[in-house]
Amino acid sequence: MKMGVCSAVYGDLPLVDALEKFRALNIKNIEIFSGGEGITPHMNVFELLESESKRTVYKDLLKRYDIELGSLNATGNPVHPVREIREKAHNGFVNTLKLAEKMGVDTVVVFSGTPGGSPKDETPNWITCPWPDEYSAMLEYQWNEVLIPYWENAVSIAREYGIKKIAFEMHPGFCVYNPETLLKLRSAVGNEIGSNFDPSHIMWQGVDPTLAIKELRECIFSVHAKDVYVNRDYILRNGVNDAKHYENFLSRAWTFRTVGYGHDYSTWKDIISTLAMVGYDGAINIEHEDGIFSRAEGLAKASKFISGILRNEPAEAMWWA
Repeated sequence: MKMGVCSAVYGDLPLVDALEKFRALNIKNIEIFSGGEGITPHMNVFELLESESKRTVYKDLLKRYDIELGSLNATGNPVHPVREIREKAHNGFVNTLKLAEKMGVDTVVVFSGTPGGSPKDETPNWITCPWPDEYSAMLEYQWNEVLIPYWENAVSIAREYGIKKIAFEMHPGFCVYNPETLLKLRSAVGNEIGSNFDPSHIMWQGVDPTLAIKELRECIFSVHAKDVYVNRDYILRNGVNDAKHYENFLSRAWTFRTVGYGHDYSTWKDIISTLAMVGYDGAINIEHEDGIFSRAEGLAKASKFISGILRNEPAEAMWWA
């Protein structure tokens, strides 16, 4: 395994400045946000698609800092009920697939997206329970008439460009938000569908991350290192769902934290060990979304924490083997 980072943490800096900071922390892998617009602070997708020489310069820059481009992130909602929004997300995804092929990147990180509850809706609708009965009908519409058909087509496009790993971040608010829903879509669409495993998004839902890893097994394509503080006193009174702003640290059910500040070494050691047990040997990308620590301090603490528990070498054969 290697320690990586999601470059968006320094999205306000030029790429070279961000790389300077990442190298100082011994970061070896990077996930770069390609964006629906095609132009982000760290990547101009259109320029890179059109120019082999610019792709070479880009690769050489990363090589100079000894950092591998492990994945591209095409975050968006490609099944949004508003045509302009979903087309922007879809076009960003397709351009990311094209660029991934040209850059030699095999993994594209996405969200599943959320449709409306009917063809007449103009806003996404995340269904969380089966009753009133309209909710069950809406969920069936979302999956059978929108989500599965979209991702069947999207996977066929990915195959054209040789991309075999579409890594879904299981995020509440989207149709794929836990192992069951991810495996449901994978079963319906194809083995190109897998997980960008971010423990923080499932732990506050009450999911044991090691059991989730075992459930997903061979379809974990990438991993984010982000923690979550779970306010158990609040949850015992009000439950886990909480739409209050993230800045309300003391009055929320949960809050994103730097690794080690939501769950202890034991929990994270179990996560890393279980990933190794199911055969994952890729990058562990730090994603900083901690509203208490600065970016510099959060990354420094996270990199120190993660570097101490990563598996750096495969196990040797035991004497009894």
